[in-house]
Amino acid sequence: MTQTPHHTDVREFHPRARAAIADPKIRKNFRKAMDGLITKRKDAFEGWDLEALRDLGANIRLRALANLPDLLEQLEKKLSENGVKVHWAIDGDEACRIIRDICVARNAKTVIKGKSMVTEEMELNHYLDDHDIEALESDLGEYIVQLAGETPSHIIMPAIHKNTGEISELMHEKTGTDLSSDVEYLTASARHQLREKFMNADVGVSGVNFAVAETGTLCLVENEGNGRMTTTVPQCHIAVTGIEKVVGKLEDVAPLLALLTRSATGQHITTYFNMISGPRKPEELDGPEEVHLVLVDNGRSSIYQDDELLDTLRCIRCGACMNHCPVYTRVGGHTYGTTYPGPIGKILMPHLIGLDEGRHLPTASSLCGACGEVCPVKIPIPDLLVRLRQESVDGDKLNPAKVRGHGAKRGTLEAMVWKGWSWMHARPGVYRLGTKVASRLRRLQPGNLGGWTRYRTAPKLAARTLHERMKERSQ
Repeated sequence: MTQTPHHTDVREFHPRARAAIADPKIRKNFRKAMDGLITKRKDAFEGWDLEALRDLGANIRLRALANLPDLLEQLEKKLSENGVKVHWAIDGDEACRIIRDICVARNAKTVIKGKSMVTEEMELNHYLDDHDIEALESDLGEYIVQLAGETPSHIIMPAIHKNTGEISELMHEKTGTDLSSDVEYLTASARHQLREKFMNADVGVSGVNFAVAETGTLCLVENEGNGRMTTTVPQCHIAVTGIEKVVGKLEDVAPLLALLTRSATGQHITTYFNMISGPRKPEELDGPEEVHLVLVDNGRSSIYQDDELLDTLRCIRCGACMNHCPVYTRVGGHTYGTTYPGPIGKILMPHLIGLDEGRHLPTASSLCGACGEVCPVKIPIPDLLVRLRQESVDGDKLNPAKVRGHGAKRGTLEAMVWKGWSWMHARPGVYRLGTKVASRLRRLQPGNLGGWTRYRTAPKLAARTLHERMKERSQ
């Protein structure tokens, strides 16, 4: 099995974007998929008071974040009472070590995985592979990208960049499946290939959509049944989640679930909704004998300390912002080179990798506002993009910003230009003289103004300044 590769260099966003735009196949695959998802989402909310539901969802997430430390303690206490072993990881490396240690303690050599973006964030597959433990993805989309040796290009639909023909050729090459355009045949073939892996896996690893503090319940949303198999067939189940996924009460889950499924895939409800409260009890016939939860920080505490950037943690990972983003739908997820692509990735990833590495992410947006309009929990994504853009050029060491690597996009020449602009505008006499001289020398104005004129025509200085024209009008 080909392992999922490391994520590519984030700093190469622009050359990858140009290549993606020049590739008609990528553009066609994404355009077709995104148009379908946009229509399905709209139909799924037909008859609902969508704004009221979004307000409710946003308030639930805000309330949970406001009480996050207490809720996490309550969640740990309840899970421990239920027999679940809770682990805390400060970053992805520590989370990987915890999972490896659990596997080693059980002498486990094979891991079957349900869909989990936080394990993508940790690059868990690579880590386990380096320690002689095989990790196999069981979500169909994740299974396909793992066969291809790729990373997911969408957080909900990992293989959305591939059409049926490409998937058929890939499965034929890697698994011997017949070439076919019959989606049901390809799906059944993958299911057959995975069934034996489920039965023989030593450990099952899954993500968590919502962790309920009052009951100690881990909620998992899925469509294929692979999540239920992953969490019940192996004798050990390890759930992995970011610390922000906790909610206070069980009643909070219903509105969030209604928003999640409709926003993500346009479904009223998914095929499976798993609620895991602990290991198998003596009187029960199936289920794991051991359940663990790994709570991963990985930079989230830093986000939590900023009153504005905190809104990033509201995300319920539906992917609606990607489906509606004019940038994402044209370049695709691999262009970003990050675990989380699209609008949510552009505000989340700079926290996780720093603005020095992710300096281009906040500017990879038209700021059209579509992402903010469809976000089910009303994350002000455009506002956060502007904030991160400001931090990416903020070189003020006396007022350090919250995001690591701030000021990475600050150029010496640009900084000098803006300082000169500020100095001149603070002195009316200098401003009038400067603009008058510039207007007289406008024929010497360069036509190339760097990045500004790459796709635009440079603005021309007027022959006379505004002050001169107003003075003439008043005479």
